[in-house]
Amino acid sequence: MASEKYKQWSVVAASTTAFTVCFMVWMMFAVIGIPIKQSLGLNETQFGILVAMPVLTGSLIRLPLGMWTDRFGGRIVFFILMLSTVFPIWLISQATEFWHFLVTGLFVGVAGGSFTVGIAYCARWFPRSRQGLAMGIFGVGNTGAAVTKLVAPTIVVAYGWTMVPQVYAVLMLVMAGIFWLFTYTDEEHSAGASHVTVKEQLMALKDPAVWRYSQYYSIVFGGYVGLSLWMTKYYITEYGFDIQLAALLAAAFSIPGGLLRAIGGWFSDKYGAHSVTWWVLWVGLVCLFFLSYPQTEFTIHTISGPKTFHVGLNATAFTIIMFTMGISFAIGKASVFKYISDDYPHNIGVVSGIVGLAGGMGGFVLPILFGALVDLTGLRSSAFMLMFGIVWVSLMWMYFAEVRPMSAQHASKHQAATPVPFN
Repeated sequence: MASEKYKQWSVVAASTTAFTVCFMVWMMFAVIGIPIKQSLGLNETQFGILVAMPVLTGSLIRLPLGMWTDRFGGRIVFFILMLSTVFPIWLISQATEFWHFLVTGLFVGVAGGSFTVGIAYCARWFPRSRQGLAMGIFGVGNTGAAVTKLVAPTIVVAYGWTMVPQVYAVLMLVMAGIFWLFTYTDEEHSAGASHVTVKEQLMALKDPAVWRYSQYYSIVFGGYVGLSLWMTKYYITEYGFDIQLAALLAAAFSIPGGLLRAIGGWFSDKYGAHSVTWWVLWVGLVCLFFLSYPQTEFTIHTISGPKTFHVGLNATAFTIIMFTMGISFAIGKASVFKYISDDYPHNIGVVSGIVGLAGGMGGFVLPILFGALVDLTGLRSSAFMLMFGIVWVSLMWMYFAEVRPMSAQHASKHQAATPVPFN
């Protein structure tokens, strides 16, 4: 019989691999959406809607999936979820009209809800002191976005875009079987939860801390998803690269966004969720400041005649800054969920579902807004301007809700501990 330790790490390994495949599927339109856009003659806003459609259902379903995970256990919910997406993934290859892609994208988007199931499933196999690491390791599955950018363009060039959903459908079916073979059911993880009513679970929506964590996650995860969907096309239109090179460079943002999440979990266990998230948002703000500046040429009239200067990021500098922000967001995704495991140890599924829904909705709304802003302003960097504003608002919220109260509490304790001089 397998030991408890073996079960713990087998569950984490199988769940992480399954989540990677689910994320590959969820981000599929970031690559195949480009030839579809060309064949259908879509504008930027329509392209944004196309790539964001799977994110919509993957976001909305996270709350019910979290509730079902608390009630029935993560293993069975994760397995059924993967099986339910196989046929819709295959159907994408048969689509010919814009609405076909939107409808199939909605059904395929269910794969994105796997995060809420897996994060609660893995966390319950570990003590609280190690849950940050366990959830961080599971979050490495976000690298599925990078895997898609490395694998899908090669398939598109060699066999056409229709082959990508066909390959992914077979991969999802095989992965579902592997997941079931290498995971375990622990009745204690859901024992006693089945009597909790939906109304009682939804009481978490009244907690202001849940909404604050949702805002943080809408940046570090929603921004990650939105930019992952947008970056391949951005490199093509901004720097004139082909789809393979553009996807490869875009992966520089996606890879750390997944791989380093485990490190973020370790940091959060050691230094606390608040400290890590605070610095994550500041790093993101600085990166977005430089990314927001559009390519600019200006002329100065000097005594020797007019001189023209160019200001803007070249592809190398842009990629380095995106890589840095990807590292920051990876750590932040883990630190936000450390808040949840610390504050809601008996309600991880539903709270992670709420927070995950908010993060996913950020990933859905942002690509659409990115496209609308480009159509409206003509500035490709307007996407980063929008992100800069969102991060700034979140920093202010964190300052007034967490930093100031903590500083006041610390000052009060210090004052109470200071001896009063005797006169």
